[in-house]
Amino acid sequence: MRNVAKKTLFLLIIVSIILSACGNEKQEEVEEDLDNLNKEGFPIVDEPIELNFFAGVGTVDNDWNDILLLNEYEQMTNIKIEWEQVSADAREEKRNIALVTDDLPDVFYGTYIPDIDLLKYGERGTFIPLNDLIDEYAPNLKAIFEEYPEIEKSVTMADGNIYGLPRIYDPEFISRRFGSKPWIRGDWLEELGIENPETTEEFYEYLKAVKENDLIGDGENREIPLGGASIVRIVDWIQGAFGVGTWGRMHTTLDTDPNTDELRFYPITDDYKDMLEYLHKLYSEGLIEENIFSIETDQYLANAAQGLYGATPFYNPKDLFGEEEGEKFISANALEGPKGHKLLTGLVPPVRTMGQFSITKANKHPAATIRWMDYFYGEEGSKMFFMGIEGETYEETPDGPKLLDKITNSEEGLTRLQELSKYIIEPSGNHPVMITEEYYVGPEAEPEDLEAAERLSPYLIENPMPTLPYTLEENEMMSTTGAEISKFVNDNRDLFISGEKALSEWDEYVRTLEDMGLEEYMEVQEKAYERYLDN
Repeated sequence: MRNVAKKTLFLLIIVSIILSACGNEKQEEVEEDLDNLNKEGFPIVDEPIELNFFAGVGTVDNDWNDILLLNEYEQMTNIKIEWEQVSADAREEKRNIALVTDDLPDVFYGTYIPDIDLLKYGERGTFIPLNDLIDEYAPNLKAIFEEYPEIEKSVTMADGNIYGLPRIYDPEFISRRFGSKPWIRGDWLEELGIENPETTEEFYEYLKAVKENDLIGDGENREIPLGGASIVRIVDWIQGAFGVGTWGRMHTTLDTDPNTDELRFYPITDDYKDMLEYLHKLYSEGLIEENIFSIETDQYLANAAQGLYGATPFYNPKDLFGEEEGEKFISANALEGPKGHKLLTGLVPPVRTMGQFSITKANKHPAATIRWMDYFYGEEGSKMFFMGIEGETYEETPDGPKLLDKITNSEEGLTRLQELSKYIIEPSGNHPVMITEEYYVGPEAEPEDLEAAERLSPYLIENPMPTLPYTLEENEMMSTTGAEISKFVNDNRDLFISGEKALSEWDEYVRTLEDMGLEEYMEVQEKAYERYLDN
C-alpha cells in the first residue's frame, strides 16, 4: 500500500508540473446543440442525453443510479445521470486525481471543492464560468441572486466569475443558519429559584449553584454545569457578550470593530482577552466540563442522555438527548457582558460553501446541465428534493405538504431522515440547493428550535460575513502563514482557558503573532475585504 501511495503521489506531482507549465490556457468553448434544448418547462431536452456526475455522498449509502427521486426526474427531463458516488474519506483524493489528470466528469457534485481550487481550475479552463449560463438558463437561481445580492457576491471569485453553485440557507430560515443554540435546564432553574440568566455574572452564579447542589439527587454530584461537544460551541455562545466575533461562525480571527466599523484581528484585542479570563474563571472553578478540549460527540451525547448538563450549546435537545431528558431544557439567553455587549455571533451567512456543483470543460451540454440543477433552487423543485414524490413519501394537506406515516413512523425504527433517504438523495448532505423552513426535515425545523431562534433573533448579528474572495497569490499566503496564525490563535485560546498558559503571558502571545507575519496577513485580508465590498 505504501508503494501504491508513493506512485500516486509521484503521478500527481508530475501531472501538476505539466498543468502548471500550461499556465492559464483556456479551452475552446463547447458547441452545444441548443436546438435540442427547451429553455423553459419539461422535458429539458427533446432527445435524451446522458451526463456523468462525480458525487460526494452523505451519511446514507444508497445507489443514486436507481432511486425514486432521480428516476422520476429523469422521466421529467429526458436527462439520464450516471452517478459515480465516492465516500467521504476518499472524496478529496479521487477528486484531486481527476482534476490533475484531466480525467473529468461532466459535473463535480457535492464534493466540497475548496475556493482556491475553484479559482485555480476555473482560470485554467477546467471549470467553465457559470455567470452567463445562470443569466440565461437558471431563472430560479437568478431570482435568488436578485432578491439577495449578498448571495451572488458570496459565490463570485476574485476574477469576477462564478465557477461553482452553492448550498444556500434561505436568509429568512434563521433557525437553520443559527444551527446549534444555547439551552439551559428549566427544571433546575425552577428548583434553584433562579431566573434564566441575562448576564455573564448571573450565568456564573447559576453554574456555581448547579455545581454546589445535588440536583440529580443521587448523592454523587455528577452534574456538569456547562458542557458541549467542543469548546468552540461554548465560545460561540459567550464571545458576543464581550463584543468580539461579530462576523459570525465562519471567521475566527476577523471582524469589524463595533466602535469604528474598521476591520480588525480581534484575537489580540482587550475584549477578547476579557472573554478568555471569564472562560478561564469558569473552567478553573470546575464549571465547564473538564475534558471539553478533547470530548468526542458520542461521549457528549451519552452525558446529555443521562441528564448531566446544566447548560449546553447544541442542536435540538429533544431530538438528540432523548425525549425525557431533552424536554427539560429551555432556550437560554443571549448574555450581556461587563461592558454592555449582548450579541449572539454563532450565525452563518446564507452561503457557507460555493463549490458544490461545477461544470467541467468535458461537458457537451452545459446549458441543459444548468437547467437540470436550477429546478431544485425553485419552490417545486425544492419540495421534490427534500420531501420526495407526492403519494409515495408525502401528501398535500391544508397546512402544506406532510410526510407520510411510513416515513415519520418507520417500521424499522429509523429516523425520518434515514427512512426518507430510501426515496431521495440523503437530504442532510451538502447538496447545491436552497434550504427553506417549509420543506426542511432536519432538527432546526422542529418547534423548539424555531421558537428559540425567534426569541433570540433580536440579539443575533445581522450580516455574518462569507468567505472572502482571495486571488490565487493571496490564497497561497492564507494557506501557509494564515493557517499557521489561525492554528496558533486556536491553540492558545484553549491554553489560556484551561490555565496551561497564564494570561500574564498575553504580551508575549501578541508579539509572537506579530513575528509570524500578522501585518502581512492583515494586508491580504484588507484587500480581499475591499474586493468583496466592490463585487
